[in-house]
Amino acid sequence: MNDLYNLKPSKIIMYSTEYCGDCRQAKAFFESKGIGYVNVGLEGNDDATKFVLEVNNGSRSVPTIIFPDGSVLVEPSWEELERKTSVK
Repeated sequence: MNDLYNLKPSKIIMYSTEYCGDCRQAKAFFESKGIGYVNVGLEGNDDATKFVLEVNNGSRSVPTIIFPDGSVLVEPSWEELERKTSVK
């Protein structure tokens, strides 16, 4: 799916791992607000891992969240997610 590995996806894409507490928090945020997103796990997914490393200058930081407007949030707080997704 080409939409998964670019900086202008049609939907919010979140790259995560199963063991990441910040990833669980971001998932909870999106679900509590009814915001649709696509979760892409890094475990066993070389393409996703490579993309996250490229986006984060060699760091495997998760969650890495790519928004349709091309912006990226890495390890965001609940407040950062709130600011980014609030309707203006």
